[in-house]
Amino acid sequence: MKISTTIAFTGDPVRLAKQAQDLEAAGVDLVWGGEIYGFDLISTLAYLAGQTTTLELMTGIVPVYSRSPSLIAQTAATIDALSGGRFVLGLGTSGPQVIEGWHGVPFTKPLARTRDTIEICRKVWSGDKVVHQGQAYSVPLPEGEGTGLGKPLKFVNRMQRQDIPIVIASIGPKNVELTAEVANGWQPIHFVPDRFQQVWGDALAAGSARRDPALGPLDIIAGGPVAIGEGQVVHEAREAARAHIAFYVGGMGAKSKNFYNDLFRRYGWEDEAEKIQDLFLSGRRDEATAAVPDEYLDLATLCGPESHVRDRLKVYNEVGVTYLNIEPQGEDKLGTIEQIKAWVE
Repeated sequence: MKISTTIAFTGDPVRLAKQAQDLEAAGVDLVWGGEIYGFDLISTLAYLAGQTTTLELMTGIVPVYSRSPSLIAQTAATIDALSGGRFVLGLGTSGPQVIEGWHGVPFTKPLARTRDTIEICRKVWSGDKVVHQGQAYSVPLPEGEGTGLGKPLKFVNRMQRQDIPIVIASIGPKNVELTAEVANGWQPIHFVPDRFQQVWGDALAAGSARRDPALGPLDIIAGGPVAIGEGQVVHEAREAARAHIAFYVGGMGAKSKNFYNDLFRRYGWEDEAEKIQDLFLSGRRDEATAAVPDEYLDLATLCGPESHVRDRLKVYNEVGVTYLNIEPQGEDKLGTIEQIKAWVE
């Protein structure tokens, strides 16, 4: 397994560059960041392309509603060239609160928009003139729309690569099915390696049945917080993970529509999911957090004695995780990364 972790730009470019360089030296293979309504992710990764030499740089994610597919393709080609072929295009839909509230774009046809974006990106990278007629996008605009002056165009520069990897962040069955069909990699959230097949197995199988063999096996980017030992750092890391999942299962959505609550139920914690949500929505957040079962923390985090962490690493490897995404806790985060890196190699 390779190692990935997150990186965030908070306004200090010197600090950002130092963080990336330290992660690179510690053995991290890939860094990724998110984009909501703060500093944009594209500029951040373009800057890091010139500050690092081996790190893969991934958007995790670029919302497909925030830019046209052709611009996303141009952007990916640019950062790939700036980094010498180290860019990974991570895509996702985000959600209606951000897409409609920030971008002012209707949150419609998420699957079609994702599929069209991927197909257009690959057509742009091919170097041929781009012609695409999809359910969400048509390039050029069809007759009767616009001025009628649009014509097929092609990327005018020489690209670093024509096969830039594409990763989709997805948890819904239909979106996971699409991921297994068309993407190079899959980035789930709240991944429980022992149980993910019971949740997503059918969707992965259905998508894989239509997958182009030229894409190769589907990469999986998944993991969790890491704290090794038996002391206060481990306890605090587990409790932080408990609060994090309680927020998602309990409060990320309405009582009748919460994708993360549904996911927790499908993992087998039906009673716990209902209890967490009821407590959280009634304002009893501490009780909701306490209701998160220890079993979830045992399976979904890498927090505990060395023997436990090493056993869990084997499970992630056995189920096909290719990038172990870790969130090191405690003061010596780089030391923790180096330790995990040594164990997975």
